[in-house]
Amino acid sequence: MGMIGTLIGLVLMLGNMGDPKSIGPAMAVALLTTLYGAFVANVLFAPIVGKLEYYTSYEIVYREIVLEGLRGIARSESPRNIQDQMAAALPPKLQSKFELAA
Repeated sequence: MGMIGTLIGLVLMLGNMGDPKSIGPAMAVALLTTLYGAFVANVLFAPIVGKLEYYTSYEIVYREIVLEGLRGIARSESPRNIQDQMAAALPPKLQSKFELAA
């Protein structure tokens, strides 16, 4: 949104360099759309990106733990050993919750 509007405003401005009265409104369009783009990026999309990064890292840890458990089952390891390996892969905050649940 911001970059497209900026480019449109600059093209309008540069296309009408012969008419000094049209330079101001075209420059205003370019600057205003840049402002809108920066506002939308920082207010709307930055928090969404932060949440997506958090959920992605959570999903990666979850899948690694599941794979570690499945590998242990395939190697015929004892269930307690598999549980300990899976708990070790958790972040420290969640390790105590995992051990309490087991």
